[in-house]
Amino acid sequence: MAHADDKHGHVADEDRRDILFLATGATAAVGVASAVWPLIDQMNASASVLALSSMEVDISALEPGQEMKVSFLKAPVFIRRMTEEDLATAAAEDVGGLPDADARNPNHPGAQATVEERLVDKDSDIIVLSGVCTHLGCVPLGDGAGDFNGWFCPCHGSHYDNLGRIRQGPAPENLPIPVASLDGDILKLG
Repeated sequence: MAHADDKHGHVADEDRRDILFLATGATAAVGVASAVWPLIDQMNASASVLALSSMEVDISALEPGQEMKVSFLKAPVFIRRMTEEDLATAAAEDVGGLPDADARNPNHPGAQATVEERLVDKDSDIIVLSGVCTHLGCVPLGDGAGDFNGWFCPCHGSHYDNLGRIRQGPAPENLPIPVASLDGDILKLG
């Protein structure tokens, strides 16, 4: 229904004002969306992070008793092929007497820190550990360092055994195990 203008044009001014309000509101909404989108988008993982979210490591050259360190997601990861003696020594330890009895293994959630639950695969002799001390984030020394033939963090004196279980010092937890799987001699991280 058309509005009749009075002699001063008030109805036409109200229609014009309504259109201006709608146009201004739509422009403001587009402006806010344009300003907020980059803030939301920057929270997505970058292409480089997505490309590094998994990694394969050839461990065929790793002899029993040898250890290697790789960088995965910008953090050190320790990979060790255990000897029969290492496995026997670790199995003889009473898990209940450890400072941390949790396996800290996402591959075996909720398990105790037994030999089988700390290894990548229950049928393997490979242990894979995050190379970051659970006390203050230092990188422990490996290759049988410390009092328990495992890893030693010289910064504050945390000693880990050959399965990365905390045995002595201020570290509150075992070295965590990253998500990993084994396919023959190829270790997949992530």
